[in-house]
Amino acid sequence: MHSPASTTITIRPLAGIGEVARGCDLGTMLAAAIEPLGPIAGDILVVTQKIVSKAENRWVSLATIAASARAHQIAAAIHKDPRLVELALRESTAVVRAAPGVLITRHKLGLVMANSGIDASNLGPGGGEQDDRVLLLPADPDRSAAGIAASILARLGLEMAVVISDSFGRPWRHGVVNVANGCAGLPALVDRRGELDRDGRPMQMTQVALADLIASAAGLAMGEADEGIPAALVSGYRLPAGKRPAADLIRPEAEDLFR
Repeated sequence: MHSPASTTITIRPLAGIGEVARGCDLGTMLAAAIEPLGPIAGDILVVTQKIVSKAENRWVSLATIAASARAHQIAAAIHKDPRLVELALRESTAVVRAAPGVLITRHKLGLVMANSGIDASNLGPGGGEQDDRVLLLPADPDRSAAGIAASILARLGLEMAVVISDSFGRPWRHGVVNVANGCAGLPALVDRRGELDRDGRPMQMTQVALADLIASAAGLAMGEADEGIPAALVSGYRLPAGKRPAADLIRPEAEDLFR
């Protein structure tokens, strides 16, 4: 039976990283920020999607986007910038719902989310309203997480799990929570079906979205607005064996009962 906590779980924000520039070695930057905290093997680094996208140069200027007729039609109905709608369409495989102020799409990665995950807030110098730029999701968040983990191993000699977090709304609840859209070094999804509950009955349905739980917990230390803390170190949690990517958290379309 997996025991989740070795002693006490601690979550420490990584402050002082500074503005992340396109093309920078994000893994090395994060390793330098972690080192003074005295990390140990088995710790978990949670990193916001935003700084990963910045480092991977996922910027797009809306001024370069020519909106299609379909984008103009949707934009008029939902009161959004046609260029933003066009970009969301290009980043997605389907429009799930469109209503005034809301555009829900199925991203090419399989994620069902608002505006195909296009980010226009807290972009720092060189982004946002002043020059009409936005950020796209990383092209392969699991690969991005693996790259950061490799950089930390190379610099610090520590095998550390990495979770890339993003803010998600929920269709049946108000507010956003952090979830994992990329990870490395841990099982993103833990299947506990067949294990016995306290009464000795085998569990039939329980699969634990472990990477999402870790991302959400770290969000308490990182914040959602102007805190400027893009990463956190989670210590004291004993990870279960195995490795599964965050892509395994995405429910296949065939299992989507609400389409």
